[in-house]
Amino acid sequence: MEQCDACGHIQIAYNSCRNRHCPKCQGAAAQQWLAAREADLLPVEYYHVVFTLPAPIADIAYDNKRVVYGLLMQVAAETLLSIAADPKHLGARIGLTAVLHTWGSAMTHHPHVHCIVTGGGLSPDGERWVACRPGFFLPVRVLSRLFRRRFLEQLGAAQQAGDLAFFGEHAHLAAPEAFAAWLAPLRRQEWVVYAKAPFAGPEAVLAYLSRYTHRVAISNTRLIADDAQGITFTWKDYRTSGRHRHKRMTLAPEEFMRRFLLHVLPCGLHRIRHYGLLANTARVRNLERARALLTAPVNPILAIPVAMEPAASSDPSTTTARPCPCCGAPLRIIETFMRGQVPRAVPSPRSASP
Repeated sequence: MEQCDACGHIQIAYNSCRNRHCPKCQGAAAQQWLAAREADLLPVEYYHVVFTLPAPIADIAYDNKRVVYGLLMQVAAETLLSIAADPKHLGARIGLTAVLHTWGSAMTHHPHVHCIVTGGGLSPDGERWVACRPGFFLPVRVLSRLFRRRFLEQLGAAQQAGDLAFFGEHAHLAAPEAFAAWLAPLRRQEWVVYAKAPFAGPEAVLAYLSRYTHRVAISNTRLIADDAQGITFTWKDYRTSGRHRHKRMTLAPEEFMRRFLLHVLPCGLHRIRHYGLLANTARVRNLERARALLTAPVNPILAIPVAMEPAASSDPSTTTARPCPCCGAPLRIIETFMRGQVPRAVPSPRSASP
């Protein structure tokens, strides 16, 4: 049970199911993950690159999530690392964090991966930091062509190895000749790779990651109604602009659940991965070297005197990270009850001070 010290609002935070696909339970996990990532930020530009799979490949991903999603993340990272390491483009070893998303705003199946990339990297000999041109990371067309070629090569190898399953209208793709013919048009199609403008400093990177790393297909805040008409929620139509972009959609309960369950990942599939300088095996050593070359031994996000950092507390009455829905002030835990325990009657809100 939580209470606001400012307005006296009281609410109950129910037990978490701790499932990584739950819209409610991932808030705390996201905050913990972000706290661990703060120390990884460097005082350089960060870029946001998105790799998207064409619709035909997204269709066969329904029955091959582990293989197709794994290839999407792996090949996207390899593409960025390869082009960045090419002396014709950057000639450096960069670091990146890849986050898998499988949904569109209306919970349709739309597999893509968001990559947060350092705007530069270590030289091959590790003796200097190589920065990219201000405001420009890598050529999108070059990234798109290499991503397409490598992904189709890996997908063809997976089919030959028998790692892909095909059902229904795609059952004929189990034959190598049919699969090769199906891949042919995709080799000529332009694949979507989108590079956004650089983030406005490390703070903006954290703000972005806090919204995207632990998201699921829909959040509770987008749910409008659950009544005889169905389940109504808000969604964003990217084909329009302005105030007409935000719309409402009502689906029958079974269709709503079908769309949501499309995005449940196989057990053990990691949807947040780190590559290059940020790879777990050598992340600490690489970041120390990068900071030494950038003459920034202290992370700018954490650059406050140690004496000013709040000490950790195990007191259950300490302030939580959750804001009050009424006034925005911090909520404080005033009571905790265990499974099967009946909570006390909700206390009356505090009266306003004269």
